[in-house]
Amino acid sequence: MAGLLTFVSARGDASAHREAVADALQRIHHRGSGAEPEIIVKSSVVFGAVGQQPLSYPVDGRYLIVFDGAIYNAAELRAELIEERAASFATGSDAEVIAAAYHHWGPSAVNRLRGMFAFVIWDGAARRAFGARDQFGIVPLYRLSGPDGVYFASEKKALLPFAGEVLDAGNLQHYLTLQYVPEPGTMHKGVSRLGAGESFVYTPGGPVANRRYGELMLHPSATDDETAAAERIRQALRDSVQAHLRPDRPVGALLSPGFDSAAVVALAREFEPGLRTYTVGYDVEGHPGAGAAQRTAEALGVTCHETTVGPDDLVRALPAIMWHLDDPIADPAVLPLWFAAEAAGRDVGVVLTGHGADELFGGYPIYREPLSLAAVSHLPDPMQRGLRAVSRVIPQGVKGKSFLERGTTPIEERYYGNARVYTEDDKAHLLRRYDPQLRHTVVTAPVFAEAAALDDVATMQYLDLYTWLRGNVLAGADRMVSAHSLQLRAPMLDRAVFEVAAALPTELKVPHRGPETKAVLRHAFADIVPPEPRTARRLRAPVPIRAWLRLELYDWAHDVLSRSGADELLDLDLVRGMLQAHRKKDDDHSRKIWTVLMYCLWHGVFVTGALAPAQPVPEWQTHP
Repeated sequence: MAGLLTFVSARGDASAHREAVADALQRIHHRGSGAEPEIIVKSSVVFGAVGQQPLSYPVDGRYLIVFDGAIYNAAELRAELIEERAASFATGSDAEVIAAAYHHWGPSAVNRLRGMFAFVIWDGAARRAFGARDQFGIVPLYRLSGPDGVYFASEKKALLPFAGEVLDAGNLQHYLTLQYVPEPGTMHKGVSRLGAGESFVYTPGGPVANRRYGELMLHPSATDDETAAAERIRQALRDSVQAHLRPDRPVGALLSPGFDSAAVVALAREFEPGLRTYTVGYDVEGHPGAGAAQRTAEALGVTCHETTVGPDDLVRALPAIMWHLDDPIADPAVLPLWFAAEAAGRDVGVVLTGHGADELFGGYPIYREPLSLAAVSHLPDPMQRGLRAVSRVIPQGVKGKSFLERGTTPIEERYYGNARVYTEDDKAHLLRRYDPQLRHTVVTAPVFAEAAALDDVATMQYLDLYTWLRGNVLAGADRMVSAHSLQLRAPMLDRAVFEVAAALPTELKVPHRGPETKAVLRHAFADIVPPEPRTARRLRAPVPIRAWLRLELYDWAHDVLSRSGADELLDLDLVRGMLQAHRKKDDDHSRKIWTVLMYCLWHGVFVTGALAPAQPVPEWQTHP
């Protein structure tokens, strides 16, 4: 892994920016696995990295490259370039393969890369910068443009010394509904992200031109044999796991109580019998899933290090967690990643995870909703309008009201992705300044338009691939793992695995009968994944936030609300009222409360500095 920070000058005066880039590069030193930062300066660029880069290519130094990630077909590409193009190589690095591929194949080279990556190349002869990000969005790449030129960085915090105005109020509004800030935006105005599956070209003095090169289109077939489909999945995922176990660094795995990580570990231990796994438990009596990962590890014959987390541990870690996240993420699932990665970082350099399986193979319980609503949603429009009218007069809380409302609401309106925290009405009351034009459909409508030919279940998968997976799941996983100088590798998110998953009939993923999800994936590994993770229902909230907010985190929550300085943006008295009602068990407001708390923590870390982490913090952070 590597942390990169580059500056491409619009005026040819890059050397004047060297020291500022060097200082900012220190803020992502954790991404370099202990390596010292390196800087290369030319007239138009400053290329900085931590992690045995930047790299020049070829001997004459025409190209400079900074790269973060891993290219799993690098050896094959290297051999092809040597044989067909007589390419020469001075190192064994993936970065040099990318630079050579760009030199010989041009921008189309990015389509031949199998792996996870973000990179920037400077072509000194053409005086042009080119870069790209992998199609799933596993590795981040941030951008800040200004009159002096353009900066690119692995994490947003490295760009903040060069940014101006802080808060993007529109993305705060989206965050309150979605639990994350959707690509390409961030909470800081002017700082954006290169989209997953996008490349860019920048000529100094001109605009940055983005292009989507990688499509993740689902094309489910009408029918398929389940046994044959399961075998294709098994072969593709075994090959992917083997590729992800490249012997460049010691490899472990993050093991949850669920199926996906168990399947990855079951395959990985075939190639690495001594594989170490890491999991998190909670200091809560009777917590669902307690000991499950340990039992899975024992059944698979691998070691498992379990970190037990209590509310005090969480309170101590949260400021640093938010500092590393860059933007608030309200999904509590990011929290155990921090503690598991902290333990893994003492032993290994790479961790495998099961991320992506739910989106590719239909694993979220909400994907069953179109099947349950079919009795209403498939009725003619006039009948649906009548039932919608009936639903309006049914009192709130009466059985059947929600069913009729959702069944008569088009999927484009009712499905936000795996989120749906604050409704538009909720936000109109919570936000001091609410913009009714910034509904969630601003984010989701373009994705729904691309998925118009898909059935409703596949449409929901497609939306999550382009929103939830990138903005929430992978963004949180990358930051939590990288914070401990680890590289995250997700074998489910491999091109070959996706090609198999994309063609599966919806019925094989989410069967019409029974409660099961990702059925064919479970079938594929029925003989090597232990029964408990194979049959257990998904844990919706493995972190006991609901219980802790009523007791152990109650005073902490009030303190965050009071010290954050976010009162000018949010009606925090409204949230205090929810917190009190939640404590009395009048209602379960935990998701709404936690969403606001994570924003307030972010505000207190990045805007006011009042809640900054205990470790030394750069001066610019506390005085934006």
